[in-house]
Amino acid sequence: MGRGGAPDTDGNDAAPLLASTISSSGAKNRKTNEPVTAKGDTYGGSSDVQEDDNLYMGVPKSELLNTPEEGLSETEAAHRLTRFGYNKLREKEENLWWKLFLEFVQPMPLMIWAAIAIETLEALLKSSRGEDPSDSWIDVVVLIILQLLNVLVGFIEELKAGDSIAALRDSLKPEATVKRGGRVYNMDATELVPGDIVCLGAGGAIPADCMLRQGKPIQVDQAALTGESLPVTMHAGAEAKMGSTVTRGEIEATVSATGSQTFFGKTADLVQGVDELGHFEKVLREIMIILVAAGSIICFIVFCYLLNIGVDFWEVLAFNVVLLVASIPIALRVVCTTTLALGCHELAAERAIVARLSSVEELAGMTILCSDKTGTLTLNKMMLQEDLPIFVNGLNREDVLQLAALAAKWWEPPKDALDTLVLNAVDIRTLNEYDQTDYMPFDPTIKRTESTVVNKNTGKGMKVTKGAPNVVLDMCDNKAQVAAQVESKVTELAHRGIRSLAVARTVGSPDGPLEFVGILTFLDPPRPDTKHTIDCADDFGVAVKMITGDHKAIAVETCRVLGMGTNVLGTDKLPLMDARDLEKCTTLGKDYGELCRGADGFAQVYPEHKYLIVEALRQQGFLVGMTGDGVNDAPALKRADVGIAVQGATNAAQAAADIVLTEPGLSTIVTAIVTSRKIFQRMKNFVIYRIACTEQLLLFFFWSCIFYHPNEYNEDWPDYFYIPVIALVTITILNDGTIISVAYDNVNASQLPEKWDLNILYIVSSAIGLTALLSSLILLSYALSSVDPSSGWAGMGLPQLSYGEIQCLMYLKISLSDYFSVFNSRCKGWMWTRAPSVVLVGAFILATFASTMLSVYWPFGNGMEGISWALAFYVWMYVMFWAIVQDAAKVLTYAVLQNIGWVQSVDVIDETALKRSRDQLFDVQIG
Repeated sequence: MGRGGAPDTDGNDAAPLLASTISSSGAKNRKTNEPVTAKGDTYGGSSDVQEDDNLYMGVPKSELLNTPEEGLSETEAAHRLTRFGYNKLREKEENLWWKLFLEFVQPMPLMIWAAIAIETLEALLKSSRGEDPSDSWIDVVVLIILQLLNVLVGFIEELKAGDSIAALRDSLKPEATVKRGGRVYNMDATELVPGDIVCLGAGGAIPADCMLRQGKPIQVDQAALTGESLPVTMHAGAEAKMGSTVTRGEIEATVSATGSQTFFGKTADLVQGVDELGHFEKVLREIMIILVAAGSIICFIVFCYLLNIGVDFWEVLAFNVVLLVASIPIALRVVCTTTLALGCHELAAERAIVARLSSVEELAGMTILCSDKTGTLTLNKMMLQEDLPIFVNGLNREDVLQLAALAAKWWEPPKDALDTLVLNAVDIRTLNEYDQTDYMPFDPTIKRTESTVVNKNTGKGMKVTKGAPNVVLDMCDNKAQVAAQVESKVTELAHRGIRSLAVARTVGSPDGPLEFVGILTFLDPPRPDTKHTIDCADDFGVAVKMITGDHKAIAVETCRVLGMGTNVLGTDKLPLMDARDLEKCTTLGKDYGELCRGADGFAQVYPEHKYLIVEALRQQGFLVGMTGDGVNDAPALKRADVGIAVQGATNAAQAAADIVLTEPGLSTIVTAIVTSRKIFQRMKNFVIYRIACTEQLLLFFFWSCIFYHPNEYNEDWPDYFYIPVIALVTITILNDGTIISVAYDNVNASQLPEKWDLNILYIVSSAIGLTALLSSLILLSYALSSVDPSSGWAGMGLPQLSYGEIQCLMYLKISLSDYFSVFNSRCKGWMWTRAPSVVLVGAFILATFASTMLSVYWPFGNGMEGISWALAFYVWMYVMFWAIVQDAAKVLTYAVLQNIGWVQSVDVIDETALKRSRDQLFDVQIG
């Protein structure tokens, strides 16, 4: 792997590598030099021929992978790209019709199918008995409409959910560092071909299956492929798989397979994870279990009672199944998918990729945000300072800069901000006078890089190293002479916020004494919006802690500039545990939780320390977020509840993160916090609303079926009160339309982190639902007594009603109460204190208009008769009055809960002021 000076371009061209392959394989023939025949597809090729281990798609591997030191020629690479295809995984073509079919056989749709089957059977039985089956057939049709609406709306919303995110992911094209024709450069990784030489380095993803060439061993994280939690050490000759990440070291490798021919490509279906909905899904499951259990118990009691009094079995069964369907949230998944997808769309507009859907919701409860400093809070764009202390006589500024540059691979694209800083400060042509015979890339655990170089003119060699001053100083033989000066200078610079990079060289030979040469000084300024982000996080109840490998004094100064606390600790009180012990340790919170919670930051840490800090805080019960950009941040990003990789992050950091920012700046984190809390609020409103509706519907029919006997008012009426299946289904259809609109409602984000408290939600829901239930029972009592001229109903001048009209009356009342409950559930205060969204109001108008028209012009028969417009108007007035009573019950409930300390009074985020401050921030940057 020796290298240095200008590229050697007079070596043998790599084009003939395919020349000896069999003509029938479609490759170029050595004698005729015919062009490669395109037999592969666009995803790394495919072959229908069973091949042995010595062939790659019909081409002998011994010739395909025998790449010379200077790499393939561009011509040969182009031929191979045509032959073997692009380095992409074959995209799975999803059969939308099959997917749609599966939606119809989920648990909730199966319940509706059961109701349809029962109604169909009842209709057939009526026909066999000579009875009119039209009512049952109407029920069947409406149930089918309910089924189609629920499935199709959910299916369409799910298809729309990933569009913006997919577009953003496509914009993150993978890159690879490739050597072709003696030239090293970055290129689109999808254009790699078998036989290409690629440069693998710490923090980078392995772009294809590769055979490691000669060099020092590297460590590779294969967790995505094998599930191994610890990195694997690989030596020359080992095969690194596509989808893995280099965590330590640097080496060249030969691409051995691309696209669908890689190990990852062949097993992609086996390693794809399932996106979970996280905390909210668990909450919804618990609510679903409770509602289904309560509904089943009540329906069973009603079923037994109605059978006992002689009601037809099939009629009772159909009524109970539909009542159960109407009482549980069929549109549960639709609302969940829509609401979270809308949040992802909002973040996509801010150029943030959400890799895990539940992370958006979990942000709402995040209480601590740990952040890397370099490249996250700061720009990671180093600005070299004029001050360059030199500790060896006879050297000048240019000499020290040249030595620093020799400790990098100057002929390759810079690997990091420090290499960019150094290589931009020297004349690269002067470096070509040296050959680099050995190289050790930067490693976050040793905090330095080292190379061995030989002067072409003199033949003399030396080792050059650059890195953290304390690390380099400890290695130097002249430490005793310069230690005091170095430490004093580094501390002085650190207190001014200036970072230091030490440079050292050996004297006489590579094995000679190492002398400390000088210190490069540079600034890494904070991102323009970092202070704004930290201030907002603090205002929103999220404590920000800085975790950095830099000098403690620099960390303190950075904290001061950013307005953070300055209680920055070193790592003397934190153990340096290996990854295996960290994963198994369950006492980190007990042992180090209080220490981590009390600190504003940590300095001079290693990746293991970052992981330990995050896990200790998690074990203390905090929801912890982590932002970072480097390979050293990846373990902590993966362990945090919410990992956020900033723009420009390494592949390793992006792979470990839940949210990836694709544009410079941190202000998207503030947007994400606000968005997540609004999503949480919509979810909470939905839960309150749905529980309240279920309580009203289930308990009303339980009470009316068992304790109300219409035949006591009129002997021609039945001995229990009910409304037909068709009425229940129409309530359900219109309810679902209203529920979906909750995902688009105007809500306010809480000033403090959110958390689920189902006991409080049940109490508030009951205040709304039971009040609505009371109003329904009162109206039913009055309506049934309408046949009595001395009743209160008649006393108000209202007309006598038939049983069918009473059914329509109660249908309208229950429908309207459900729709008004949406407004009761959407805020803690009075329902008019916050304007609803246009979508919600539109859904309300559509649903209530439809319900009113149906109640006046009931078209479905089943014994129900339409009511007059005047009576419909009275029902509207009655429901509106009780809606205010429901709201008063809710406000009073919240007041009592706050008074006893069960609920905290929390302000909301002023989004207008937040947007104004952000706009001013960017106006200042532009100006």
